Amino acid sequence: MDAKQIMKIFEETAYVRMGGSSEELRAAKYLQSKCTELGVSAVLEEFDVDMATMEQAILTVDGKEIVCKGYLNCGSGEVEAPFYYLRSTDPYSLSLCKGKIVMIDGYLGYWMYQDLLENGAVGFITYDGNANYADNDIDQRELRSYVSKGNKILGVNINAKSAIKLIRNGASTAKITVKQEETTGKSHNLIADLPGDRPEYIVLTAHYDSTSLSQGAYDNMSGSVGLLGVMEHFVKHPHSYGLRFIWCGSEERGLLGAKAYCQAHEEELKDIALNINLDMIGCIMGKFIACCTTEEALTHYIKYFGSEQGLGISVKQDVYSSDSTPFADKGVPALSFARIAPPNTATIHNSYDTAAVMSGEQMVEDIQFIVSFTDRMANASQCPVAREIPDNVKEKLDIYLTRKRDKK
Repeated sequence: MDAKQIMKIFEETAYVRMGGSSEELRAAKYLQSKCTELGVSAVLEEFDVDMATMEQAILTVDGKEIVCKGYLNCGSGEVEAPFYYLRSTDPYSLSLCKGKIVMIDGYLGYWMYQDLLENGAVGFITYDGNANYADNDIDQRELRSYVSKGNKILGVNINAKSAIKLIRNGASTAKITVKQEETTGKSHNLIADLPGDRPEYIVLTAHYDSTSLSQGAYDNMSGSVGLLGVMEHFVKHPHSYGLRFIWCGSEERGLLGAKAYCQAHEEELKDIALNINLDMIGCIMGKFIACCTTEEALTHYIKYFGSEQGLGISVKQDVYSSDSTPFADKGVPALSFARIAPPNTATIHNSYDTAAVMSGEQMVEDIQFIVSFTDRMANASQCPVAREIPDNVKEKLDIYLTRKRDKK
């Protein structure tokens, strides 16, 4: 693919495609058609996802209605209580959550939610967006099942400007009303194989879904196009290891596609030599990185390989918040490639993630490096990456996957 063809794909997929939606399935079928054009058969593999249809979400603070979006899958009902802004998560500040509707800074992660429950909060408010932006966008958030574990309290999300006004005006009493229908839906992984000369294979992954406000050009149609570029090369070039391409659904909802694949194909994981994940490449600005959830030796190899290929690259051993993580958690050495732009030049998970931040020429360059690296691994006499996850990385996985709390 050349730069013009790549930008055309961004243009043809410039729509929101949340995990489990008809738009996500539309994107999957589009990518499937692109595989067919390359002469490769790709199959859709469905998996269950929690879904909800929001019928009503109202936030009233001191008698004034605040524009909001209700959290999907947080239940239905109504709660009225004193308003409390949780500025810090020290034990004393948390103790003041009891019996209150609590507004928090940042993202509602697993441990934050558990802290709210443990300290008696009866509802929650989050906010997003940017106080310095002209828009009043509000992201559609959800209370994920692995976060709530069935213990649900009502929650809404508002814009940052509204949050500031609440504190400036001395908010004292809040009321949340949510009415929704919660169901089970389907998301899909798209899977295509290029068999090699040996039974072992390398898995290449990228997610194709987006968040509720985003066209997801950067995050992550870029990685999905990257897989097509790698496939295009290896359709025409030999490779000893087999190559499996997986476009993962519902990554933005908690890596659900990669988790579903690893669960459904657990017996096959022993034959995977390496997972190469692409998440956010080809942006106009920013540096190229590799995050290795592997033995440390791979980080040094990639640094040298970058120098050999004439591409500047920053490499670290860590857990990357993407589809590589479920594979590493199952013992498969995994790494992610990305081009990380400074936040003032490109952002994700909002309405500003469009093709305007992308470069077809940079995509071509990034894909070529990924092709070269994949070729080195796929045609090795033996994939040199140790098929083991070091203890220090296992601990990072435990923290990321909320099995252990970060003591920091």
